[in-house]
Amino acid sequence: MAKYYIDPSAENFQAFKDLPRNEPIHMLNLLRFREHAEYPEGHEHHGNGWSGQRAYREYGKTSGPIFAGVGGTIVWRGSFQTMVTGPDDKDWHDGFVAQYPNSGAFFEMIKNPDYQKAVVNRTAALIDSRLMRFKPGQSGGGFG
Repeated sequence: MAKYYIDPSAENFQAFKDLPRNEPIHMLNLLRFREHAEYPEGHEHHGNGWSGQRAYREYGKTSGPIFAGVGGTIVWRGSFQTMVTGPDDKDWHDGFVAQYPNSGAFFEMIKNPDYQKAVVNRTAALIDSRLMRFKPGQSGGGFG
């Protein structure tokens, strides 16, 4: 049975927090949307018939100003086409790399009360995701 991930485990989040906090970070996001968004009972968007992709657009709309306010930018975005190396059961719908000036900016964003309201849209939208932190390296040139 496939295992799905929406939020970090306590252990993974602690590993993230233990890394240096004063250097730029890149966060690779891989997203797999639900066919129908699953909002909690009583939420303003519960029962509105949105697709997961539509709910994720709402997440982007409501969290975007907070993300930009902490200095975040999207440095790459792409739409999945096919798996070349990896498990066949992972057909990601969307992927992007978010850049933050440092991990403190990421923490500031996720602690923001307005972000905490917005993230409900992300949870409703996704059936599976990956969020991976990278230290930015040089771009251009070859593989070495």
